[in-house]
Amino acid sequence: MKKGFIFDLDGVIVDTAKYHYLAWKKLANELGFEFTTAQNELFKGVSRKRCLDILLNDIGKIDYTQEQFDTWMIEKNLDYLAFIKNMDASEILPDVPKILEFLKEESIPIALGSASKNAQPILEKVGLLHYFDTIVDGNNVTKAKPDPEVFLLAAKQLGVNADNCIVFEDAVAGIQAANAAQMTSIGIGNKNVLNESQFNFTDFTQISTDFIKNLIEN
Repeated sequence: MKKGFIFDLDGVIVDTAKYHYLAWKKLANELGFEFTTAQNELFKGVSRKRCLDILLNDIGKIDYTQEQFDTWMIEKNLDYLAFIKNMDASEILPDVPKILEFLKEESIPIALGSASKNAQPILEKVGLLHYFDTIVDGNNVTKAKPDPEVFLLAAKQLGVNADNCIVFEDAVAGIQAANAAQMTSIGIGNKNVLNESQFNFTDFTQISTDFIKNLIEN
Protein backbone atom coordinates (compact mmCIF):
# COMPACT_ATOMS: atom_id res chain seq x y z
CA MET A 1 0.00 0.00 0.00
CA LYS A 2 1.51 3.29 -1.12
CA LYS A 3 2.15 5.83 1.64
CA GLY A 4 2.09 9.60 1.34
CA PHE A 5 3.69 12.22 3.57
CA ILE A 6 2.10 15.64 4.16
CA PHE A 7 3.92 18.54 5.83
CA ASP A 8 2.55 21.71 7.31
CA LEU A 9 4.73 24.74 6.57
CA ASP A 10 4.90 27.28 9.39
CA GLY A 11 6.71 25.86 12.41
CA VAL A 12 7.33 22.50 10.73
CA ILE A 13 9.51 23.20 7.69
CA VAL A 14 10.44 26.84 8.27
CA ASP A 15 10.21 29.20 11.21
CA THR A 16 7.83 31.74 9.69
CA ALA A 17 5.66 31.85 12.81
CA LYS A 18 7.85 34.69 14.14
CA TYR A 19 7.07 36.79 11.05
CA HIS A 20 3.34 36.20 11.40
CA TYR A 21 3.66 37.30 15.03
CA LEU A 22 5.51 40.48 14.11
CA ALA A 23 2.92 41.37 11.45
CA TRP A 24 -0.04 40.76 13.82
CA LYS A 25 1.73 42.66 16.60
CA LYS A 26 2.33 45.63 14.28
CA LEU A 27 -1.37 45.73 13.36
CA ALA A 28 -2.51 45.40 16.97
CA ASN A 29 -0.21 48.20 18.08
CA GLU A 30 -1.53 50.42 15.28
CA LEU A 31 -5.06 49.70 16.53
CA GLY A 32 -4.07 50.63 20.09
CA PHE A 33 -3.59 47.37 21.95
CA GLU A 34 -0.90 44.79 22.69
CA PHE A 35 -0.48 41.35 21.15
CA THR A 36 1.68 38.84 23.04
CA THR A 37 3.57 35.72 22.05
CA ALA A 38 1.19 33.73 24.26
CA GLN A 39 -1.81 35.08 22.33
CA ASN A 40 0.01 34.24 19.10
CA GLU A 41 -0.27 30.55 20.03
CA LEU A 42 -4.01 30.84 19.27
CA PHE A 43 -3.13 31.68 15.66
CA LYS A 44 -1.08 28.58 14.80
CA GLY A 45 -2.58 26.64 11.91
CA VAL A 46 -5.49 29.09 11.65
CA SER A 47 -6.57 31.04 8.54
CA ARG A 48 -5.76 34.74 8.25
CA LYS A 49 -9.45 35.67 8.35
CA ARG A 50 -10.04 33.69 11.55
CA CYS A 51 -6.88 35.17 13.10
CA LEU A 52 -8.15 38.68 12.44
CA ASP A 53 -11.54 37.72 13.91
CA ILE A 54 -9.77 36.64 17.10
CA LEU A 55 -7.52 39.71 17.17
CA LEU A 56 -10.38 42.18 16.83
CA ASN A 57 -13.16 40.46 18.76
CA ASP A 58 -11.42 38.44 21.48
CA ILE A 59 -8.15 40.29 22.09
CA GLY A 60 -8.71 43.90 21.04
CA LYS A 61 -12.48 43.95 21.52
CA ILE A 62 -12.90 46.85 19.09
CA ASP A 63 -15.68 47.91 16.74
CA TYR A 64 -15.01 47.91 13.01
CA THR A 65 -16.67 47.89 9.61
CA GLN A 66 -16.35 45.18 6.95
CA GLU A 67 -14.32 47.62 4.88
CA GLN A 68 -11.86 48.11 7.74
CA PHE A 69 -11.67 44.34 8.27
CA ASP A 70 -10.81 43.77 4.61
CA THR A 71 -8.23 46.56 4.66
CA TRP A 72 -6.52 45.14 7.77
CA MET A 73 -6.43 41.68 6.19
CA ILE A 74 -4.49 43.12 3.25
CA GLU A 75 -2.26 45.26 5.48
CA LYS A 76 -1.26 42.34 7.65
CA ASN A 77 -0.36 40.24 4.63
CA LEU A 78 1.71 43.02 3.07
CA ASP A 79 3.63 43.42 6.33
CA TYR A 80 4.17 39.64 6.50
CA LEU A 81 5.40 39.56 2.88
CA ALA A 82 7.83 42.37 3.68
CA PHE A 83 9.19 40.36 6.62
CA ILE A 84 9.67 37.15 4.58
CA LYS A 85 11.08 38.86 1.47
CA ASN A 86 14.66 38.07 2.40
CA MET A 87 14.12 34.50 3.61
CA ASP A 88 16.72 31.93 2.55
CA ALA A 89 17.80 28.37 3.35
CA SER A 90 18.96 29.47 6.82
CA GLU A 91 15.27 29.63 7.80
CA ILE A 92 14.79 25.87 7.30
CA LEU A 93 14.28 24.09 10.60
CA PRO A 94 16.98 21.55 11.64
CA ASP A 95 17.08 18.20 9.79
CA VAL A 96 13.98 18.86 7.67
CA PRO A 97 16.03 18.42 4.44
CA LYS A 98 17.35 15.09 5.74
CA ILE A 99 13.82 13.69 6.03
CA LEU A 100 12.67 15.16 2.71
CA GLU A 101 15.74 13.75 0.95
CA PHE A 102 15.18 10.31 2.46
CA LEU A 103 11.53 10.27 1.31
CA LYS A 104 12.55 11.38 -2.18
CA GLU A 105 15.18 8.63 -2.36
CA GLU A 106 12.49 6.11 -1.37
CA SER A 107 10.17 7.50 -4.11
CA ILE A 108 7.52 8.44 -1.52
CA PRO A 109 5.04 11.12 -2.66
CA ILE A 110 5.26 14.34 -0.63
CA ALA A 111 2.67 17.10 -0.23
CA LEU A 112 2.46 20.40 1.56
CA GLY A 113 -0.76 21.04 3.48
CA SER A 114 -0.80 24.56 4.88
CA ALA A 115 -3.19 27.38 5.73
CA SER A 116 -0.65 29.83 4.30
CA LYS A 117 -1.43 31.56 1.01
CA ASN A 118 2.30 32.19 0.55
CA ALA A 119 3.49 28.58 0.75
CA GLN A 120 4.91 28.24 -2.74
CA PRO A 121 7.01 31.44 -2.75
CA ILE A 122 8.38 30.55 0.68
CA LEU A 123 9.43 27.08 -0.47
CA GLU A 124 11.06 28.69 -3.51
CA LYS A 125 12.97 31.17 -1.35
CA VAL A 126 14.39 28.46 0.93
CA GLY A 127 15.14 26.05 -1.92
CA LEU A 128 12.80 23.18 -0.98
CA LEU A 129 10.07 23.45 -3.62
CA HIS A 130 11.48 20.60 -5.75
CA TYR A 131 10.80 18.06 -2.99
CA PHE A 132 7.02 18.50 -3.14
CA ASP A 133 4.78 16.66 -5.59
CA THR A 134 1.82 18.87 -4.77
CA ILE A 135 1.01 21.94 -2.70
CA VAL A 136 -2.36 22.49 -1.06
CA ASP A 137 -2.63 25.79 0.77
CA GLY A 138 -4.97 28.61 1.64
CA ASN A 139 -5.48 29.32 -2.05
CA ASN A 140 -7.02 25.87 -2.62
CA VAL A 141 -9.32 25.29 0.34
CA THR A 142 -12.38 26.95 1.85
CA LYS A 143 -12.34 25.31 5.28
CA ALA A 144 -9.61 25.98 7.83
CA LYS A 145 -8.04 23.39 10.12
CA PRO A 146 -9.25 21.57 12.25
CA ASP A 147 -11.43 20.75 9.24
CA PRO A 148 -9.53 18.00 7.35
CA GLU A 149 -10.18 19.48 3.88
CA VAL A 150 -6.56 20.56 3.27
CA PHE A 151 -5.16 17.11 4.08
CA LEU A 152 -7.86 15.16 2.26
CA LEU A 153 -7.23 17.23 -0.87
CA ALA A 154 -3.48 16.69 -0.53
CA ALA A 155 -4.01 12.92 -0.27
CA LYS A 156 -6.25 12.97 -3.33
CA GLN A 157 -3.67 14.89 -5.34
CA LEU A 158 -0.95 12.45 -4.26
CA GLY A 159 -3.16 9.52 -5.25
CA VAL A 160 -2.87 8.00 -1.78
CA ASN A 161 -5.66 6.79 0.51
CA ALA A 162 -6.15 9.08 3.50
CA ASP A 163 -5.45 6.31 6.01
CA ASN A 164 -2.07 5.74 4.35
CA CYS A 165 -0.96 9.35 4.83
CA ILE A 166 1.38 10.66 7.53
CA VAL A 167 1.04 14.30 8.60
CA PHE A 168 3.63 16.50 10.33
CA GLU A 169 2.04 19.38 12.26
CA ASP A 170 2.99 21.90 14.95
CA ALA A 171 -0.51 23.17 15.74
CA VAL A 172 -3.37 21.65 17.73
CA ALA A 173 -5.81 22.48 14.93
CA GLY A 174 -3.55 20.72 12.44
CA ILE A 175 -3.26 17.59 14.56
CA GLN A 176 -7.04 17.54 14.95
CA ALA A 177 -7.43 17.90 11.18
CA ALA A 178 -5.06 15.00 10.53
CA ASN A 179 -6.87 12.81 13.05
CA ALA A 180 -10.25 13.74 11.55
CA ALA A 181 -8.90 12.64 8.16
CA GLN A 182 -7.88 9.31 9.77
CA MET A 183 -4.24 9.97 8.95
CA THR A 184 -1.21 9.26 11.14
CA SER A 185 -0.50 12.48 13.04
CA ILE A 186 3.00 13.48 14.12
CA GLY A 187 3.30 16.50 16.36
CA ILE A 188 6.37 18.71 16.04
CA GLY A 189 6.72 20.71 19.23
CA ASN A 190 5.56 20.57 22.84
CA LYS A 191 4.01 17.15 23.55
CA ASN A 192 1.86 18.63 26.33
CA VAL A 193 0.27 21.00 23.82
CA LEU A 194 0.12 18.48 20.96
CA ASN A 195 -1.18 15.66 23.14
CA GLU A 196 -3.70 14.48 20.53
CA SER A 197 -0.95 13.47 18.10
CA GLN A 198 -0.10 9.80 17.65
CA PHE A 199 3.63 10.53 17.76
CA ASN A 200 5.46 13.57 19.05
CA PHE A 201 8.95 15.01 18.58
CA THR A 202 10.41 18.33 19.66
CA ASP A 203 11.86 18.77 16.17
CA PHE A 204 13.17 16.75 13.23
CA THR A 205 16.57 16.17 14.87
CA GLN A 206 14.76 13.56 17.00
CA ILE A 207 13.34 11.73 13.97
CA SER A 208 15.49 8.96 12.54
CA THR A 209 15.29 7.61 9.00
CA ASP A 210 14.59 4.20 10.59
CA PHE A 211 11.42 5.67 12.15
CA ILE A 212 10.38 7.06 8.75
CA LYS A 213 11.13 3.73 7.06
CA ASN A 214 8.97 1.96 9.63
CA LEU A 215 6.08 4.32 8.84
CA ILE A 216 6.48 3.59 5.15
CA GLU A 217 6.54 -0.17 5.58
CA ASN A 218 3.82 -0.61 8.22
